[in-house]
Amino acid sequence: MTRTQIQLPDATYARAKKLCEAREIPLAELARRGIEYILSVYAPEPSANQPWEPPKPRKLGWKGLTDAQIKLEAQTTSTELGFMRSRKK
Repeated sequence: MTRTQIQLPDATYARAKKLCEAREIPLAELARRGIEYILSVYAPEPSANQPWEPPKPRKLGWKGLTDAQIKLEAQTTSTELGFMRSRKK
């Protein structure tokens, strides 16, 4: 294990110490758990050996439309919508 020092504002330190007393854990354990949590939330850094790829699109299920229908709706301009409405009448 590596020893390190951190600087905390007085109010943060006081809150952390109260939490440690209530949980009966040392301040070092609280800091370790906090750092481990943050590291688990953030995405890992990309490897230098692999090229970067954008994230895959998520399926949002908007109004029950397929991906192709959503794309069509998003690309339709207001002029085209007006034209399509006038043709339906």
